[in-house]
Amino acid sequence: MRLMISFAALFLSVVLLQLSSGGVGPLDVLSGSALGFSNQEIGMLGSAHFFGFFIGCWFAPRLLGTVGHSRAFAAFTAAGSIGLLAHMMIINPYAWALMRVASGLCVAGCYTVVEAWLQSKVTNETRGRAMGTYRMVDMTGSLCAQGIVGILAPADYISYNILAILCCAALLPITLTTAEQPETPKSPRLRPGLAYTRSPLAVAGVIAAALSSASFRMVGPIYGQEVGLSKGQIAWFLAAFVIGGALAQFPVGWIADKFDRRKVLIWLSVAAIGSCAVTMYTASFGVTGILLSSALFGLTTFPIYSVAAAHAHDFASSHERVELSAALMFWFAMGAIAAPYGASILIDLYGPQALFIMLAAGHGLLIIFGVIRMRSGRTPRKRTAYINALRTSFIIGRLTGRTREKSSGE
Repeated sequence: MRLMISFAALFLSVVLLQLSSGGVGPLDVLSGSALGFSNQEIGMLGSAHFFGFFIGCWFAPRLLGTVGHSRAFAAFTAAGSIGLLAHMMIINPYAWALMRVASGLCVAGCYTVVEAWLQSKVTNETRGRAMGTYRMVDMTGSLCAQGIVGILAPADYISYNILAILCCAALLPITLTTAEQPETPKSPRLRPGLAYTRSPLAVAGVIAAALSSASFRMVGPIYGQEVGLSKGQIAWFLAAFVIGGALAQFPVGWIADKFDRRKVLIWLSVAAIGSCAVTMYTASFGVTGILLSSALFGLTTFPIYSVAAAHAHDFASSHERVELSAALMFWFAMGAIAAPYGASILIDLYGPQALFIMLAAGHGLLIIFGVIRMRSGRTPRKRTAYINALRTSFIIGRLTGRTREKSSGE
């Protein structure tokens, strides 16, 4: 209990950071639309965010080793706050893209600090409770962030000011805590090829997960506007996706631990294609149908990253786990950078339904590749534990490595 209380400052910072960073994506879509930005320009903002996220994941461990935890956290939140406050000072999509790079840098950097701090304090006995609480806090913050969009006015200085205040407020718990700052961990080597060497299917799976998650979060509000949702309904549309993903974790985790994970990935993609079809079909069924289809889409796509990560770790040895987690995050970031801009181009060319046609096509390719891998690939003799893998920083593997090892006997 004392340990959980000592982590309260970290978890509060995570919630405040999620409220700020999770709110800026949909707010930018609504604001850009109100200011006359094209769909492609709006999609570029989402891609810019994930480009900044990738830079932050790579750069944060190095800065952490130079200036320490609290100073690094302060630097990253400052970058995010500046990006938010500058929005209404320069009304230009390319300038906003640079600001979104700053917001992505902030998210990745702050999560790196939080997870490095957690890793240094948890023990084998407390790791499970700490990670469970951390996942719950992160998911709660993400869910609340979608709701905040419904009360913020688009293209309004006050709205971005509120998000900047939340970002700055994330500084207070972690910088004012009396807990001693931990030693700086070594940053993992970034070897993207390691993930492909261990499991090409896992790489394809995390890219498909990035395609779904990044496109829906960053371009989904455009779809919502096109099918007639109000600002408040778009907030519920995004929240339903998060809720569906949260509900899927336990049953999918149980299935992934019992059956061949390649088959689980294939059937999840089959279900994802079905949910894409349902979403397009229910667009004319009113708000309730659209919200239910959004939850179904989250239910079928959200766990794919975790299943793919578990499958990759089945083929890894104990000393590779941290670097493998970083490699999987690299491929997720690559897919997330490309997805929003590509989705926005298709929406411009073919209308809002093109978003889900693109996502269905992506999962169709994953099915084909999964079947090919089942015919030519091997199955592991030992299996790691399925966990709800967070996509937050390159060092998340330090927190989850021992949890995976407990079922593989390493």
